[in-house]
Amino acid sequence: MPPDQPTQRDLFDHRPAWEEDDVRRGTIATVVLPDGIAKPLDYLVPEALAAAVEPGRRVRVPLGKANQMRLAYCVAVRSDELPQQPLKSIAGVEDDRPLLSRRMLDLTEWMAERWMARWGEVLEAVLPAGVRFRQQGRISPLLVASGLASPRSPTPGQARVLAAAMEPATAEQLAAASGASRAVVARLVKTGHLREVGSVEVARSARGQRAAIVHDRPAALSPAQAGALAAITGCMRESRHETIVLFGVTGSGKTEVYLQAVEETVSYGRQAIVLVPEISLTPQTCDRFRARFGTVAVLHSHLTPAERHAQWREIAAGRVNVVVGARSAIFAPTPRLGLIVIDEEHESSFKQATAPRYHAREVAEWIARAERVPLVLGSATPALETFARCLSGEWRMCRLADRVGGAELPAVITVDLRERGARSRGAVSPRLAAGIRWALDAGGQVMLLLNRRGFATHVQCQACGHAMNCPQCDIALTLHQPGSRGICHGCGLVTRVPADCPECRSPGLVQRGTGTQRLEEQVRRTFPDAAVARMDTDTMRSRGSHERTLDAFRDRQIDILVGTQMIAKGLDFPNVMLVGVVNADAALHLADFRAAERTCQLVTQVAGRSGRGPLGGRVVVQTSTPDHPAIRAAAAHDYEAFVRSELPIREALLYPPYGHVIRFVVRGADERRVAEWAGTLVDRLRAGAEPMAGGVRVLGPAPAPIPRLRERFRWHLQVHGPDGPALRQLVQRATAGLKTPDGIAWIVDVDPVEML
Repeated sequence: MPPDQPTQRDLFDHRPAWEEDDVRRGTIATVVLPDGIAKPLDYLVPEALAAAVEPGRRVRVPLGKANQMRLAYCVAVRSDELPQQPLKSIAGVEDDRPLLSRRMLDLTEWMAERWMARWGEVLEAVLPAGVRFRQQGRISPLLVASGLASPRSPTPGQARVLAAAMEPATAEQLAAASGASRAVVARLVKTGHLREVGSVEVARSARGQRAAIVHDRPAALSPAQAGALAAITGCMRESRHETIVLFGVTGSGKTEVYLQAVEETVSYGRQAIVLVPEISLTPQTCDRFRARFGTVAVLHSHLTPAERHAQWREIAAGRVNVVVGARSAIFAPTPRLGLIVIDEEHESSFKQATAPRYHAREVAEWIARAERVPLVLGSATPALETFARCLSGEWRMCRLADRVGGAELPAVITVDLRERGARSRGAVSPRLAAGIRWALDAGGQVMLLLNRRGFATHVQCQACGHAMNCPQCDIALTLHQPGSRGICHGCGLVTRVPADCPECRSPGLVQRGTGTQRLEEQVRRTFPDAAVARMDTDTMRSRGSHERTLDAFRDRQIDILVGTQMIAKGLDFPNVMLVGVVNADAALHLADFRAAERTCQLVTQVAGRSGRGPLGGRVVVQTSTPDHPAIRAAAAHDYEAFVRSELPIREALLYPPYGHVIRFVVRGADERRVAEWAGTLVDRLRAGAEPMAGGVRVLGPAPAPIPRLRERFRWHLQVHGPDGPALRQLVQRATAGLKTPDGIAWIVDVDPVEML
């Protein structure tokens, strides 16, 4: 078309005056609902609200024929021609300022597409509840609007509180001023006589401000550390993004590289986000960062909504330079982001288990790329997906092959549990018991890993073989003491284990398998002179329990620490001379293609807790499969040997990192209907996959590895293929317009990390 010839768009935008009379223009806001309707909706912005409606704020909109008021996120505002069918108008604005930046809106839109989630539920996930609900701490009298029913008349005690509440005050101040209890104040809030307004800055609480442990800055970095740091700081100086993987053996000084990289970031007036996988790692990591930087914002699941809101506001205001936290800390509203670090990047806890099922590693890369800042991933056992991207040259790998200070990696002794006598002393073999005594006599400490909590893993009748299972799930009840409680680790059901078999009435019920509780009891009996503690989800329920236990271990108040995988990684205790892996095969034979990878990572990581101090150390690994590649590689401190053996298997089967997987899980109370619906999904997926090239496979349907959970039967199916976007498009086409039968629920998990 000649350049001087007007286009159709030009003709549309420059109508003659007589045609303009029929054109109505206005301000249109596009909003996304947190739940329900998945697609964005358009609403008219009234003139009175034009200044307040902007992307990132929440608005109140009428929905449906009944015009029910709903909260929605405004994601875009434009001035445009109004459609022929009248738009409904926005009724009000909820927030006095945007809760989400343009970057976060773009990120959440991408996340919704990447993990096949509703945009609204992603928006809800990235904002802490304390921010969304504006967690408040000051209370003032409720002004009852005309025409609304007034709350019930207060009692005399409540009247005293109301008299004291003429000015906003905290609940504690109101209780003190009126002579009433906090319960009276809470009751007035519940009945509507008082309302919570405003926000209170909740500084890091006293219980969160533990005395920071001094970690001396080394006089010089090792050559490998210096090289890794130079790679990171080079990106900073050039304002460019690069993903840098620190592949370093345990004790190789990865944390010191993080610290000095963050120092460089802060010196440029920028902020850093540091992600750790476990809340048990947060205290020690925070100690190290506080010792170097002073104030550090901490974001993890044990914070109250008010504390999280306060941290969020401090970060957004730019008053905190370093943010440390678990998975969701990646969404911290840093206005001057300069660096993202993910420690122990291989950990499965970086994948969200509920919708939206995002992976923090991929979210971090998106943010780092958008902000043109480096992303640093650190691990002694990188995920195979990470390793493959380094091998392809997409990411840069910096190797830290030696421990700092010339310390040697601990020798690993493998105990074959198939041999006679290996189980003669219960869960602790004679070789492991001798190692524990050796460490204690030398003044050292011991860590024992058993990734099974409870006392006994199952209870079975010797006479008829009946096993005690959860009545709601197809899972064996785990025996917990005291009280002979059978607890289902799937649904949480607690029941009393009977003395006799419920099937044949025989009194011969026996306790099989060993959990951390029984291991702790056995260790106490065998080593009565030692102080023993247990660290698992049963003992770490109370607030601050992780910190108290780890502090006591660090202060030598505990000699032997028994625990699950939460003791396996990232912890640095120089007096640990012996680490025992009680059952290295605990997860090796699960129905999960990552089982071998996880086993190698776990054993390697926990072995690395030993021998970090001047006393040296040993590791004892008890296993029934000593020749398995995962066990052999971990025992030799040679993770790359496992990578070399595992990658060809993954490639042949088109599993990650060479392919993508989308998993469906269908649930319902009627197993026949669940199986039928899973079959319907498979039929539609296979029909859609036929025209596609490139090795797309649909597997299933079949009962899930845990076939029943919380009284719901579970079937699953998988779609495999080399092209992730193409797989997602296939799933979208196959499921478009599907009406789910009553009583059936199903989920889609893109690139899952858990297959049970």
